[in-house]
Amino acid sequence: MANVIQSVVGTINKAVPDTSGSRAYDTKYGVYLKQFSGEMFAAYQSATIARGTVMSRALKGARSQQFIFTGRMQAAYHIPGTPILGSGDPPVAEKTIVCDDLLTSHAFMYSLDETLAHYSLRSEVAKKIGHALAEAYDKKIFRTIALAAREAHPITAGPGPEPGGSIIRLGVGKQYDAQALVDSFFEAASILDEKNLPQDGRCAVLNPRQYYALISQVDSNILNRDFGNNSGSLQSGEGLYEIAGIKIKRSNNLPFLAGTVSAQSGENNNYAGDFSAHCGLIYYKEAAGVVEAMAPKVETSGKDIRTMYQGDLIVGSLAMGCGTLNPAAAIELQAAA
Repeated sequence: MANVIQSVVGTINKAVPDTSGSRAYDTKYGVYLKQFSGEMFAAYQSATIARGTVMSRALKGARSQQFIFTGRMQAAYHIPGTPILGSGDPPVAEKTIVCDDLLTSHAFMYSLDETLAHYSLRSEVAKKIGHALAEAYDKKIFRTIALAAREAHPITAGPGPEPGGSIIRLGVGKQYDAQALVDSFFEAASILDEKNLPQDGRCAVLNPRQYYALISQVDSNILNRDFGNNSGSLQSGEGLYEIAGIKIKRSNNLPFLAGTVSAQSGENNNYAGDFSAHCGLIYYKEAAGVVEAMAPKVETSGKDIRTMYQGDLIVGSLAMGCGTLNPAAAIELQAAA
């Protein structure tokens, strides 16, 4: 019996005579509709966690924020018959944080594209703009805390000087070594205690891979029992709460082994440095300060823009600045000898 001749209705201009397995898929089914799954897979989204962990002030009606430091004073026994005339202490110093230029993230949504598209992009684009601003916010703060750990204290006069920042070196290539990380937490707690910093409000930020290395490699005595038994805590990945009284957060916005980060146009504070060995932060909230002239916000253009350009402009904006404050409150972890 003779073979029938197939009508290849799925291909353009009879590009192939049949839809046998040897034909290219996109050629033999070229005119068929691609079915939309109904889901939009988000690109990289990072949770921002720096807000609230450092000193923050609103900046209104001024161009900068001044922070005053007072040094320590001494006590001495009184000698009978001698007047008490004052010591001239404490020594005082200041640090000033200015606002960076306006940071924006934006997109233009053409009305015809939105009409023809079979999925909605507007809310997703607005969300991504917000994430971009929040990500920039975290990166500035984390780099600033790392730089604070490398600074001397602004109080240099007697009876000081006051202690500066600290660096804990885990060893070359030990950024994911769980035991080295745990040891660094106890060393950091000792350093902060020796500098008389409060225990409440101490925070650590690690790379996600470091965080899970701690959970999987270290004995379960560092897991928070509020998350259930040992197995439950390990399975959820949320069992690690604190080590040596230091609360642990994880973020992709650290300058983790980032190399040299250069200054950018519009930055009026210093966020640049060599972060080639950087692998984590442990700090108290006084380590850095943030001034906010405009909190992160997302706006959509009005009818005038829509009429003129037949679309909507979505703009996110942020005006803030970040600077080092008390370097004694900052500790940087480095994968270095």
